[in-house]
Amino acid sequence: MAVKLESKHLLLKSSLALGVIIFFTYLIFDLGALNLIIASDQSKISLIILALYYLATAHWYYLSFSLDKEIEGLNSDDASSSVLLSKLKYFDGNDQQKSKNYLSILEDELANRHALGYMIVDILLKLGLTGTVIGFILMLLPIGEIKDFDSQIIQQLLSKMSGGMAVALYTTLTGLVTSTLLKLQYFLLDTSLTGLFNYLSSRILDEA
Repeated sequence: MAVKLESKHLLLKSSLALGVIIFFTYLIFDLGALNLIIASDQSKISLIILALYYLATAHWYYLSFSLDKEIEGLNSDDASSSVLLSKLKYFDGNDQQKSKNYLSILEDELANRHALGYMIVDILLKLGLTGTVIGFILMLLPIGEIKDFDSQIIQQLLSKMSGGMAVALYTTLTGLVTSTLLKLQYFLLDTSLTGLFNYLSSRILDEA
């Protein structure tokens, strides 16, 4: 008989992580940093990055809830609460290779649920780099408008250049921070998923 799968308290960990994310979101909003980023970013790419990040976080938390439910269902042997448990009937104890092949297909199917998250991680990073390029373009465009070195023109030029620099820095910062956080969130899911399939592999061997 296979040992029970350790729950690792995935949903609890995910809920704690979500609580920290919500707290820091409130904190940067309360300190005015969020409004500063949005107001200073003329391209509005930072706003798009933040919107994508929070949508992806909602998707991540839903997957955490689903995976935790699967783990609990396997531990309780309740087929009604576990899709994986209902599919164990397809494992052939007399043919380990066939069972392993089916398990591999099932693992790919569940791992593909995380593909959207990793795609968004890449998009967030690329959007941050795109904002950097746009910021530098905005910063360098005013230089072509210089016709003389009047002090007022130079002052206006520096003001426009600082606006472009703000776009470059804020979009880069937002993209890097959100992509790194989201990657860590999905890494937590991957760790639990690996443990789940290690358990199923040992269960196939025990039933052989």
